Amino acid sequence: MNGGTILLVDDEDELRHSTAQSLELAGFDVVDFASAERATHLAGFGFKGIVITDIRMPGIDGLSLMTRLHEVDREIPVILVTGHGDVQLAVRAMRQGAYDFVEKPFVASQLNEVASRALDYRRLVLENRVLRAAAGQSDDLEQRLLGRSNPMIELRRKIRAIGPTDTDVLIIGQTGSGKEVTARALHDLSQRANRPYVAINCAALPGNLIESELFGHEMGAFPGAMRARFGKFELAQGGTILLDEIGSMPLDVQGKLLRVVQDRTITRLGSNEPVPLDVRFVATSKAPLEADVAAGRFRADLLYRLNVITLDIPPLSERREDVPLLFMQLLSEAASRYRREPVTVPPQVLAALGEQEWPGNVRELRNAADRYILDLGLPFLPGATDETGTASASRLAERVADFERGLIEAALVANNGSLKSVYESLGLSRKTLYEKMQKYGLDRSRFLPGGSGQD
Repeated sequence: MNGGTILLVDDEDELRHSTAQSLELAGFDVVDFASAERATHLAGFGFKGIVITDIRMPGIDGLSLMTRLHEVDREIPVILVTGHGDVQLAVRAMRQGAYDFVEKPFVASQLNEVASRALDYRRLVLENRVLRAAAGQSDDLEQRLLGRSNPMIELRRKIRAIGPTDTDVLIIGQTGSGKEVTARALHDLSQRANRPYVAINCAALPGNLIESELFGHEMGAFPGAMRARFGKFELAQGGTILLDEIGSMPLDVQGKLLRVVQDRTITRLGSNEPVPLDVRFVATSKAPLEADVAAGRFRADLLYRLNVITLDIPPLSERREDVPLLFMQLLSEAASRYRREPVTVPPQVLAALGEQEWPGNVRELRNAADRYILDLGLPFLPGATDETGTASASRLAERVADFERGLIEAALVANNGSLKSVYESLGLSRKTLYEKMQKYGLDRSRFLPGGSGQD
């Protein structure tokens, strides 16, 4: 059975003894307490186990116990037991860091399964700490998720703790804040890193084929199904599935997804044979999903299964001190991408950047870095207005044209004049690229190695 100790805390003697006996019969090592005080002394930073506690007790209740434990070690899994079926309390507990919760009355197998997963999680966290300390290993999270602000330091800490586990994760963050980067980092830090990483844009799935896309189908399952096909879930076997913008998934499909998350099996369309699924689910959303649950647009039971752990990605407006550092990094990347010389950014420009709201977050800041390296200017920067306060840049249409010409020229440089590579990288048709090159007077021969060549 899973190594490690379970600290069981419940003020109801009869229930505590029966629960402890049930866990011991399942092969767990259990120490039980009638109150929370002693548990706080046993569960230290290196504690090799988990805590199961009743949520409502006299004195120190379950939530307070969890808070005290997490002040010592944030990665100690705490499983809360409630007999009240209080959804709001459960949501609050999960947001505060509970590993999971079970409602009374529960069957022994249900608690055994949750406890087993929690012990696996704890074991991996401790192993990961030891390996990093012993080998002096470092990762590239500082480069992927750049920032010296406290919110970013805390985010990277959580990713390093959660990554090596198999826990399903819900990532909440504004557009462009780094949700997909975070999801990929979780996969790359996990034991599934060498297995498939399948990203599914839930907002872009074709409505009439969504089930076939996800679950696959057998030959003849529906008109046009000429041969059997694996779905995206099966293609991710052994790896990680990213459910991007999960809130946009239709309700009827949410119900089927719930069964997949619970049972880790799928059934292809046109088949009755369940297929075991070994995957980890990571979901993203632009905003917390509780409002969608209240409005009936998202299933509450699916939310509670997906957000075993929730990661909140801070927007740039909440970490303005990171903007100058991040801009310089994006500027360096842009210079390399467009084959431009690195530029020096005046301090007043960096200060102005930090004062902006950046509603598009890192994605918008990256676009600004591209414009800056291409010498297209930024209207809010110092010196961008004349004596009357009117923007000194040319009219919008001219500025857009300048930007477009610069992007095409940079792509031609980056791809050594290969038109096929250019129009594919810019998302244009060959005809559209030719027309724009003619419009802007861009001669392809200037960009070919040695002044000549073919596609």
